[in-house]
Order: sequence, then C-alpha cells, then structure tokens
Amino acid sequence: MRPQHPETSQHMGHWGMFRAESADGEVTAVHPQETDRNPSPVLGNLVGSVTHRSRVKGPAVRRGWLERGPGPTDRRGSGEFVSVSWDELTELLAVELSRVIDRHGNQAIYGGSYGWASAGRFHHAQSQVHRFLNCIGGYTRSVHSYSLGATGVVMPHVLGAHWKMFSRSTSWDVIARKTELIVAFGGIPLKNTGINHGGTSDHPTASALDALRARGGKIVTISPLRNDLDGAARWMTPIPGTDVAMMLGLAHVLVSENLHDTAFLDRYCTGYARFEEYLLGVADGTPKTAEWASNICGVSTSEITDLAREMARRRTLITVTWSLQRTKSGEQAPWMGVTLASMLGQIGIPGGGFGHGYGSMNEPGLAPVPYPLPTLPQGSNPVKSFIPVAAVSDMLLHPGEEFDFDGQRLTYPDIRLVHWAGGNPFHHHQDLGRLRRALARPDTVVVHDPYWTPMAKHADIVVPSTTSLERSDISCTRNDPLLVAMHPAVPRFADARDDYDTFSALAERLGVGAHFTEGRTSGEWVEHLYAQWRGYLRGMNVDTPGFEEFWQLGSWRMATEDGLTLLEDYRGDPEKYPLRTPSGRIEIFSEAIEKFGYEDCIGHPAWYEPVEWLKGERAQQFPLHLIANQPRTRLHSQLDHGARSQASKVHGREPIRMHSKAASERGLHDGDVVRVFNDRGSCLAGVVVDEDMMPAVVQLATGAWYDPEDPADTGSMCVHGNPNVLTADVGTSSLSHGCTGQHVLVQIERFEGVVPPITAFDPPQFVERETIRRRLG
Repeated sequence: MRPQHPETSQHMGHWGMFRAESADGEVTAVHPQETDRNPSPVLGNLVGSVTHRSRVKGPAVRRGWLERGPGPTDRRGSGEFVSVSWDELTELLAVELSRVIDRHGNQAIYGGSYGWASAGRFHHAQSQVHRFLNCIGGYTRSVHSYSLGATGVVMPHVLGAHWKMFSRSTSWDVIARKTELIVAFGGIPLKNTGINHGGTSDHPTASALDALRARGGKIVTISPLRNDLDGAARWMTPIPGTDVAMMLGLAHVLVSENLHDTAFLDRYCTGYARFEEYLLGVADGTPKTAEWASNICGVSTSEITDLAREMARRRTLITVTWSLQRTKSGEQAPWMGVTLASMLGQIGIPGGGFGHGYGSMNEPGLAPVPYPLPTLPQGSNPVKSFIPVAAVSDMLLHPGEEFDFDGQRLTYPDIRLVHWAGGNPFHHHQDLGRLRRALARPDTVVVHDPYWTPMAKHADIVVPSTTSLERSDISCTRNDPLLVAMHPAVPRFADARDDYDTFSALAERLGVGAHFTEGRTSGEWVEHLYAQWRGYLRGMNVDTPGFEEFWQLGSWRMATEDGLTLLEDYRGDPEKYPLRTPSGRIEIFSEAIEKFGYEDCIGHPAWYEPVEWLKGERAQQFPLHLIANQPRTRLHSQLDHGARSQASKVHGREPIRMHSKAASERGLHDGDVVRVFNDRGSCLAGVVVDEDMMPAVVQLATGAWYDPEDPADTGSMCVHGNPNVLTADVGTSSLSHGCTGQHVLVQIERFEGVVPPITAFDPPQFVERETIRRRLG
C-alpha cells in the first residue's frame, strides 16, 4: 500500500509504541518511543517472533475432520493435520458454514473471538470476524470480558456506568498533586500497566506514584504479594479473598466513631440505611466490627481501626484492582469499595474518592480523547442469543439449559460451529480439562491464528493469520493522545494471509462479497477509516492532516481531557449530571438487584465466605492458596516463546513463587521442578523462593501455553505450568457469571523422575495428502 519499508518501521503494540529493525523477514531489534517515561520490557518478546517455529505456515485441516466430515470428537487437541490450499480451505469452510446455517440457524455459530489480537483499528481480529459473521446472518455472541466480568454487570447498577470508571477516571497528575493517602486493595501492580488495548505511547504510573511520595503522600498496599506495588508503601496482608470483610471492618469503624460523611450519603447516595443495617448486624445479628473482620482476614483489629481513622482525616483515594473481582462473589469488592469511598464523602473531590483498575492496565489515570476514534463497522447482528464470556464451557456442554444473568432467564444455544479469530481461551478460561471436553462437542471448530497456540491445535480448520508486524494499519485508543501509523516491519510470513483477505474470499464464495468488502482492499479501508474520522473532526472544527501527510509523519497528537476527577461533575451538580442508575444517584443498595432474588448477590455489598480460601474445608487437603495473576514477562499468553518470557522460566517451566517457609516444609529449593495439583488437575512449575509474600500463598502467573503430557487425555498434567488446569470453572454469581480464575487452593510436591520435554511451541504432526481420502463436503 505504501512505499518500501524503511530500515526501521514505526509500529504500535498493546505494550507500547516502538520502532522495529528487521532483516530477512524477521524483527531483529525494537526501540521504544523516546518520550515514553517507562517503556514496557515486554517489547523484547517481539524479536524473533515472526519466523518462530510455532508460526502456522499455511492453511491446515485436522485429518479426522477431512476424512470423516464434521461432528463431535474427542480427538481435538491430539489429531494429525493436513496441509490444504487456500482455495480448498475457502471451499471447505464455506460449505460447512452453509450447512450449519441451513440445518441449525445462525444461532448455532459461536463467534468466539476474544480481544487483544492486534492493536490496529482495521485488522482487529474480533472486528473482522464479527463483521463477516454479521454479513452471513449473525452469530451467538459473548458479552463482557474475563478481566471484568463481574464489574461490567454490577457497576452499571451502582454507578450507572462501567467504562467511565476507567476511561474517565481521576488522572494520574491529579493524584500526584492532590492525594494524601492511597489505599490500594490489590495493590497497583506496575507489571500490568505496561499494556493497553489499542496501543499506548506512554507509561506514567511509576512517575506519578513517585511524585505523590515526594510530596509526602502515603500508599497502603493491601495484597498477599508485596510486589503488587513497586516502591515505598505500607504493606498489609489479608488472607486472599477476604478484602470485602476487611472493608466492612473499616466501614464499621467509620460508623461507630461517627467518622462517616452523612451529608454526602444523604445527597449523593441511595440505600445507605439498608446497608448500615447489615453493617451493624441489625439484619443478621452479626455486627461487622473490626474484630469480626480481623477474625476473617487475619489483619489485626488495631491495624484496621487505625487505617479507618487515617482514611477519614486524609484526602484518600480507595482503589480496587480488577483482580479482586476475578473471584467467587467478585461483584462485592468494587461495590464495597464504592461504598467505603462514599462513607468517606470524598467522591468527586480531586485526589479523593474511588478508582477501579489502577495497576490493572495502562488506562485508568490517563487522559481520554474527547471524540470518537476510527472504527471498522461490524454491522448488525440479528441473532439475539448471547452468553457471558466466561460461560463458554457451560454453553457447549449444556445446550438448551436455562441460566440466570443480570435479572434475565436465558437459555444456552446449541452450538455446532465455533469460529474463533484472535485470543487464546487456554489462557483465559478455567478448568482446562472441562474446556477440552466442551470443545469436543461442536461439529466444527475454526481458528484463525498466526501461531500453533493450544486453541489452534484444538481446531478442525486452521487459518494462518499475519501478525500486526506484517500489516499496515492505524492505531489509537480512548486514553492515549497519539493516532499512530503502523508500518509493516516485515513481509508476510510463509503462506499467511490477513484475516480480511480470508473473510473477503469467504464472503465472495457465500455471495456477500460486496457487502463485506464494500469494494475496498485492506489498504483502501485503512485510508477510508482515516478519512471518515478526519471528516467527523472537521465538523468539530478540529484540523487534521491528510492521510498521506499523516502516514509520512507517523503519528498525530489528538486532544485530551486533562486533569479529570471521577464524578466531579456529579458532585458539583447531581441534578444536572445525574448518574444512569434508576435513582440517578450512587446505589449502595440496589432495588433492581434485590428484586432479582439471587442468594449469591443480594441488594447491597456483603461478605460471602469463599470455597477456595485458607480457612475453608478444602484447605485441609490443599493448604496453599495459589494466586493465578497476570504475568510480568508477556501480555496474557502472547509471545510466550519470546526472549523476555523465556528468560523467566525455570528449566523451561513457568516459575512458581513460594515463601521460604512453605518451600522448606516441603524440602524445596530455588530451581526445583515441582508438581502443583488439586482434585481438578496438575501442572509442573519451577520454584522461585520469595520472602515478599504470605507464607501460605504461592503465585503462578497465567499465560504459559498449555502443554499436556498426553494430548489425548483431557485430564493430563500440563508440563509447562498453566494454572488453569487447577482453577474452578464456576461463575462469580448468578448476577454476572464473571471469571473466577484468580484464586485456587493447591498442594505442591517435588516432581520425581524424568522431567517431560516442553512441546508447547512445536507444530502438530502433519500427514501427506496422498495418504488420506479427500473430502470436500
């Protein structure tokens, strides 16, 4: 589309803006944006990624599907593959899509793409597959995300919005200048702030926290892991999963000592009186005192009391990470965080109030762009069936079964074809043995992927996609000032194609080519999206360069709304700027949720005892609490084969951090390979002894590519260290069915015998075409 690639090509990834050096079709070096205050080291995974042995070289079909046709099978994940031509792949897939639609209807197609595939605005895999499926009559969709499944449902009931808490959160510059005390439930993990969906050109979190400290501001980090906050902070360690109990204890101190702001609660909130009845024990006979909280969470009564008093006398910002709602009853932590901040009466005051997601990614705290961004239209989906995204195994295993979701009674559709483009559910989803059994049920699984990920290996039809490094695109996000021209760094790898070209050919074969492409090539689409966006801005009297000038410049700085304070307008005039809740106010008690009648999520924030926690019955058998958090060395499972990710491995396995006490009790030392297990499954990992964690807590990051010792056995041990063979596939509650993969109880023992090899990055076995019978449907 553009002139020949320069020696170094400007590009944008979820982890930052950079220039890529390349030679012989491969990225050889990356250089972060010079103005980036704290570039992500994860950029190092890009070097050598384009031609890695795990790349999908060309179209492939699972041998059993090609021989016997579509149908349920337990061979997904272990079968041999056959190379086919692009014409054959297009024909096979077009025939199968037509068969499913004709016999079962479009609701039998699950458009399972799940984000993060590319930072580009046009080549975004999820947008491409959804646009295509809408052109052929629609699909069953998913709603919300694994990261924010609980928050995405409960917060609209409480604050009238979900996205606003992140995209219009209190700015880091305001926090650095005004906040006196940050109380960070879940910490503020800098490792997560390296990334933002859509790209990011600057990483300001570390410098903002340093500026706050230099001014005399204090930080309290509340987490079982000390490194959930870098730099000076007071570290408090409640038992994992008990943050809500601790918040209730803090709230009780505020009430009992008359430190709560009744004027704020009366004017800006609704339902506080109902919550206070629960807090004081009027409703259930159990006052949620600091002592009560201490008995649950393990933090001393005096520490809870002293912290509550300090919060009341300082300009205090209460933050809750996304990790706290990725557990059973995950709706409660953010809801209780809002309630606690409301009791302090500082919501809407610069430097005070509430924040959700600081340290969860590089969006909260960054100034938003005040106008829409270039977006590929996905069209209209006439199919009404949907699921919460973390219920995919339930859907596949239980077609026709009813379930509750946000006040609705829904039915799982009967899915016959899964069409996946972008994302790796073997990173996101829980209980991978169950997921594999679920993926055995559809007639056909289609996966677009640049790499032989675990999901690609479980496909019947594998579509080799290009990476963003091989494409032209434009990138921007709602909380970054730069619109960026993404220049390709290398030519297309082997026989890979852009997803757009694949879908264009399919759409043409199915008779909707003109509807899908609108007569444009991918390069023309990129220019078209820019021109549409430019025209919109010109209507707002915002002058932008023409496309050719923009492409040569490489980026254009957009306006941003600086100095924001979350809900400042609402505090200033709640009648003029009401919230989008039924009452127009902060709903500490939600009548709507109460009317749903869910026993596991009542009308106000409450403490629910977890199953997976150190004081429960399961801890007698599995006495270590594993935190399955996001990795430091990659984004989710992306580029796990990259140098940065591989350097963190121990004997090729994902590292598991253990306190010296837990390690010594089991005769373990740094560098040992161990078996981590419970009654759901097991995996191998490499020990790293670390004192900066609670003794009964271990930490094993998500994202190691699933690598079963026996690919034919759904219960086989993962030899690489994926914690999702251990986690429970249960939803947060009947309200949201959010992901609960953050916490799980385990036992650990030294692995005896010969350590199995890592095969996660090896392509599957292929057979020659002449050895099988051709089948084109």
